[in-house]
Amino acid sequence: MPLYSFRCKACDHGFETLVRSTDTPVCPSCGSAELARLLSNVAAEGKSGAIIQGARKMAAREGHFSNYSRSERPKG
Repeated sequence: MPLYSFRCKACDHGFETLVRSTDTPVCPSCGSAELARLLSNVAAEGKSGAIIQGARKMAAREGHFSNYSRSERPKG
């Protein structure tokens, strides 16, 4: 399920929610279905690389290699 950001057109409340393709979200503040989907900010390129490297190091310590490509996985 993707995470979307919305702004309610009725009460101007901003919120994020997980939305299935079959669901129609409503405002948690007023219950209105009149919502505007907002564009999300993307992570800065420099920071996302550090986040990925940190996650990979943690996964390797725990013995999980599913987030590594085949060429990066340990042989054995």
